Amino acid sequence: MIMAITAAQVKELREMTGAGMMDCKKALTACEGDMDAAVDWLRKNGAATAQKKEGRTAAEGLTRVRTAGNTGVVIEINSETDFVAKNELFLELLDKTTDAILNNKPATMEEALALPVDGGTLNDAIINAIGVIREKIAFRRFEVVEKADDELFGTYMHMGGTISGLVVVKGTDKEEVAANMAMQVVSMSPTYISRDYMPQDVVEHERMIQTDIVNNDPKLKDKPEKVKLGAIEGKVSKSLQEMCLVDQIFFLDQNIKCKQYLKEQHAEVTKFVRFKVGEGIEKVQTDFAAEVAAMAK
Repeated sequence: MIMAITAAQVKELREMTGAGMMDCKKALTACEGDMDAAVDWLRKNGAATAQKKEGRTAAEGLTRVRTAGNTGVVIEINSETDFVAKNELFLELLDKTTDAILNNKPATMEEALALPVDGGTLNDAIINAIGVIREKIAFRRFEVVEKADDELFGTYMHMGGTISGLVVVKGTDKEEVAANMAMQVVSMSPTYISRDYMPQDVVEHERMIQTDIVNNDPKLKDKPEKVKLGAIEGKVSKSLQEMCLVDQIFFLDQNIKCKQYLKEQHAEVTKFVRFKVGEGIEKVQTDFAAEVAAMAK
């Protein structure tokens, strides 16, 4: 039995890869609706080139980034609608949560929810907000980052908190450099600082895809093994560059890469955190017309 592929799935895959609608439908059908497998199918068949995929962004809410001394934090709190994310009580909860995490540096979500807030716990504050706003609110994640005295924090928050970035930079005392790197992280969405920080399984997955591409390329498949291996490694290196901060084009100067900018500033990025609201959360698709029709019965 062939699985029915919805228009919403096709649209999501197209947005993730930039491939054509028909190619996306073919990929989803071949992979029985598995989105990640469909992305690989498209790439192996030459219909998509994107290695890095944004998570399925669906949940609403906001992120926050804040620093004090040698400690920085990034948090995300989700709501069901973007309307609630602008609610004054929601924004107060966001600030109180950020301050509580920054001041107490919890190691786990359990510890975070038990932190003191307004005479109770953070969990109590969230439950209270849910009762007043009458919508599901979830403290989804946080990260605490520590830096050394000779390092700098760079922070950037996009569109009031739809995306927040925190960067640690060493080798310079120019706060502008750290701020620029935070903006680079938020705007260009790298996954790793460089290939040195990349897990081997990520490299091997990309090598598997590029091997299939080369073996199916009429111009390369009959070439000597040494030539094919060289082509594969070249494609792997090029594909993985966009995932690495230092290999990305610097957003303020399209003629250089971030590694050159950092070298000119005698600086190095040692860590970064980037939270985008709802990434990795699949939104429940609803049929508004069907709901209205059902209510009218």
